[in-house]
Amino acid sequence: MKRTEKSTFIFEAEVTQGLEFITEAELRKFGAEAIVRYPGEVEFRFSGDLRRLLHLKTVQSVSLVQHFNVPRPRGLLDNTNIRLIFQQIRLIRELSPSDAYHTLYVAAAGSDSAIMNRIKSAIAENTGLVSDREKGDLWMRIRPNRGGGWETVTRLSPRPLVTRSWRVCNLEGALNAATAHAMVMLTNPRFDDVFINLGCGSATLLIERLAHNTCRGALGVDFAKSHLRCAQENIEAAGYTDRIRLQLADMTQLPLPSASATALCADLPFGQLTGTHLVNQKLYPAVLDEAARISVPGARFALITHEIRLMDALLPHSAWALDQTIRVNLRGLHPRIYVLRRR
Repeated sequence: MKRTEKSTFIFEAEVTQGLEFITEAELRKFGAEAIVRYPGEVEFRFSGDLRRLLHLKTVQSVSLVQHFNVPRPRGLLDNTNIRLIFQQIRLIRELSPSDAYHTLYVAAAGSDSAIMNRIKSAIAENTGLVSDREKGDLWMRIRPNRGGGWETVTRLSPRPLVTRSWRVCNLEGALNAATAHAMVMLTNPRFDDVFINLGCGSATLLIERLAHNTCRGALGVDFAKSHLRCAQENIEAAGYTDRIRLQLADMTQLPLPSASATALCADLPFGQLTGTHLVNQKLYPAVLDEAARISVPGARFALITHEIRLMDALLPHSAWALDQTIRVNLRGLHPRIYVLRRR
């Protein structure tokens, strides 16, 4: 697999199920051609600098896909095929610092079979990586191809891209960065935005807003001092200390002037890890009213919640027009993202 300027490879992006169309839009900006979409997965072709793919923001991970026209995994050990696998791994390792890879993990049905163990041993011997039974810096899946034959799917980075380097503090139930970035994109972010994150928690939405592009102002509010301390740690690690402001406040009584926000995001309490359905029945209408008060006409508000019946009942009587709802899959939960517009 000799890399040339005109080489075109097939890749697979793992994405938040329900947000595939957001990733497709991001890929188009990178010059990639999305060719197949499955739930939670976008397959695409790309022929540019592969390092650019390491900067995708709405994906969980990106992997290089190599098809092999063999009836059984044994065929992968043929000299031509195993050399192609080795070349693929070298190509991927060149994208990261030389000391980024130490361990190898190969996922496959029958991973403890004699053939799979021979494949893993061959890769370990060629790469110098130590085979790990649970996880690895070099992560590869061997699986049947949907159209016949077999294929290897090898992750482009030592860690999933959704694992952001700025996350030095985490809160249980925090929104993953790829989903947060997709929510930011749903607000149609502009350089002159005044962006407000209600209930900012560990600052995931705030940081992803600044990672997308700059804005006139970014403010996160939360009622818990411990949350704000965690958020500050992440903001400092991301290098946005001078661009993001935090404030201790109740998101139903914000210390902000009316008609001051142009874009908002919120990961509202589902009533599972925090809060209860009974509390949410009072909290949600108050949040919608207060968000409307501080928003200019036409402001966009992207929020995520599992309180679907409650939201559906409240919105027709609120100051918000519903532009879009998106059902997503987060660790087995199926909340919805609501994209609202201030009437």
